[in-house]
Amino acid sequence: MPYVQQYLDEMRQIIEQLDAGAVDRLVDLLVAVRARGGRAFFIGVGGGAGNASHAVCDFRKLAGIESYSPLDNVSELTAQINDNGWDLSLAAWLRESRLRREDLVFVFSVGGGNLAHNISVNLVRALEYAKEVGAAVAGVVGRDGGYTAQVADACIVVPTVNPQTVTPHTEAFQAVLWHLLVSHPSLQVAPMKWESQAGANR
Repeated sequence: MPYVQQYLDEMRQIIEQLDAGAVDRLVDLLVAVRARGGRAFFIGVGGGAGNASHAVCDFRKLAGIESYSPLDNVSELTAQINDNGWDLSLAAWLRESRLRREDLVFVFSVGGGNLAHNISVNLVRALEYAKEVGAAVAGVVGRDGGYTAQVADACIVVPTVNPQTVTPHTEAFQAVLWHLLVSHPSLQVAPMKWESQAGANR
């Protein structure tokens, strides 16, 4: 099978295998966070970091949830890394942001963090701190989800249909799923620009 067709077929398989119940649980968690005046902190590394920045925009603007990411200020992030080390950089930022039990820490990651394999330890330490203060934890992850899936209050694990394309599929579906969330009738509070211009020339 040509690679393009194979890749698209894998995407179709993932959609068919996604756990809709897990999506519903994440919607409910986000609704509850907003209702209690909590904030959402989006974290990730690599592609997950880029997705976190984009998600902050959408959740603030479309879902009315006060949202932030430590990854959007390179000066502050590198200061945290310099002063506290990479592993504690995100946890330290959350501490300085006065993370509260009303808040949510939302992870975008392929593996979700794994201490035993020394992978994305900064995510693990951030989630340990979140649990310590009683904040909610959510994630969209791949593979078995690692530490994120173990401790999350709501987590979507993107199904693995090909071990060779776990990373691109997971990071692509992170975008698919957060856009599903911010356009969900239970969460969306503001119209999207083009959808609000029904009669405009597109």
